[in-house]
Amino acid sequence: MNLIDIKNRFGIIGTSPTLDRAIDTAWRVAPTDLTVLITGESGTGKEVFSKLIHSYSTRKHGSIIAVNCGAIPEGTIDSELFGHEKGSFTGANEARKGYFEVANGGTIFLDEVAELPLQTQVRLLRVLESGEFIKVGASKVLKTDVRIVAATNVNIPEAISKGRFREDLYYRLNTVPIVIPALRERGNDIALLFRKFASDFAEKYRMPSIRLDEQAIQLLMSYRWPGNVRQLKNVTEQISIIENERQVHVDTLMRYLPGQPGSMLPAVARQDQSAEFSEREILYKVLFDMKRDMMEMKKIMAELMKGQPADAHFREDNAQFFSQIQQEIQQNQMYSTQVVNPAPIVTNPVPYITPVHGTTVTDHEVVEEESLSLEDREKELIIKALEKYRGRRKNASSELGISERTLYRKIKEYGITL
Repeated sequence: MNLIDIKNRFGIIGTSPTLDRAIDTAWRVAPTDLTVLITGESGTGKEVFSKLIHSYSTRKHGSIIAVNCGAIPEGTIDSELFGHEKGSFTGANEARKGYFEVANGGTIFLDEVAELPLQTQVRLLRVLESGEFIKVGASKVLKTDVRIVAATNVNIPEAISKGRFREDLYYRLNTVPIVIPALRERGNDIALLFRKFASDFAEKYRMPSIRLDEQAIQLLMSYRWPGNVRQLKNVTEQISIIENERQVHVDTLMRYLPGQPGSMLPAVARQDQSAEFSEREILYKVLFDMKRDMMEMKKIMAELMKGQPADAHFREDNAQFFSQIQQEIQQNQMYSTQVVNPAPIVTNPVPYITPVHGTTVTDHEVVEEESLSLEDREKELIIKALEKYRGRRKNASSELGISERTLYRKIKEYGITL
């Protein structure tokens, strides 16, 4: 079996060396029963590789079950995976088989495996080590013969350092790692994929296929594609349906790419593996910059009082100018205190000269240093949301813009009690 046959069978488009290596690794490990961990950004096609592994394995005649671990509520995920007995919890009106029992002899694809709760991770580790599991509400140990293929777009070593993923489970899952390259790393594959999608949508909607001019192709190749293959497919479909002209120019393409000049779509913040940007982080950065400006103005006032040379903008001997500076400092301090609610730290009084009378006045105002810890701010916002809705987590999670399951995990993580 060669790579071309595999690509044709599973509809994989591209000639990138990193993609070919991932396909070759998946094909070679398929006949074994080794556990595989597929990593890559969202939208790179990790589920296709799970099907490839199953199809070339000795379990190909058994079933393959794909489970999105991030889409199942924390309270029911154990029941979904391992099953439950009748009456084991409210609503359990009858016994139910879990995925590990149903897929016996086949393959289970655990997508977004890093989203599993820690308690479920312990159960999964036992299945990997001995093939044994216990249904929710039962005491009888059951056996299963299932091959596990897991996938994630999360940096698991970082999640381990934060206590969100078990290190022993990681090494059990990562027996054979397969890394799917991001679309921006695949060079000419981007143009190949665009032509393939354009042809497919032309056939689907019974219209001529769209084509890119030279400048549009250059833009297509240079764009970062944060949503990877999924985003490229969506953009191709949108242009195919909306645009009347079948020849797509660079100005037209730019309207469908977030963050490009003239785009009709909102810009998407790019996520690095080391950090994630959010609206809260942007707010903290703005407040930090405000504090830095405030401290710089205080320093300038102190230099003027000592008779040291200051910046040229502050050499004017004008009473109104100094008064405006003083008012701005006070306003910045009031705003910072109201928004961030910092812990008070008293600094030495900073004297300044009042230009009108030439007399020295000492400013005894307390300067408060705000905490810039993201975890402290996150904990504070969660507490405020819970207090606002009197402990109702569903309403609080909606207010915070996170899932109820994530809110529950954060409450446990920060030890929040109401």
